[in-house]
Amino acid sequence: MNLPNMLTALRFLLIPVYLIVFANGHMISAFIVFTAAGLTDVLDGYIARSRGLETTAGALLDPLADKLMLIAVIVSLLMAGIIPWAAAVLLFIRDIGMIAGSAFFHFRGKKTVKANWMGKLTTVLFYVALMFIFLELPYGVTLLWCVIAFSFVTSVMYIVKFRALNSRQTG
Repeated sequence: MNLPNMLTALRFLLIPVYLIVFANGHMISAFIVFTAAGLTDVLDGYIARSRGLETTAGALLDPLADKLMLIAVIVSLLMAGIIPWAAAVLLFIRDIGMIAGSAFFHFRGKKTVKANWMGKLTTVLFYVALMFIFLELPYGVTLLWCVIAFSFVTSVMYIVKFRALNSRQTG
């Protein structure tokens, strides 16, 4: 259990904290907890890569922690009537597809595509959209729709890169 993996474990622990804070109506505090989880993600990735502390467990648990936090945020916003069902469904389809696809191909010995600038930009834009929503700023949901559309473009780019990477492996 190294420092990056401890930060990932902390992210798992922040999920119920976020849910409790949100359920008690503290929108700004809930966003702060969500943002803190995001910062631990950035920090654990940086530490793992810069210090050679990348582990198989970390590679699998890190995205799982991210996706579970995202699911908690989306479900809480949906149940509170803050975001529309269609937005939540599209986010779930995309994320479940990414998780299932990554796991399926990982266990079949296929190479996976590491996060690139478009994926990172999608994450930043998602946080910006959620900041607008949590702070009740105008156009938060509209911005979320734009980020959802961009996330599907990013997913297509990952699929194209994945296919190219693995066709070279077998070809």
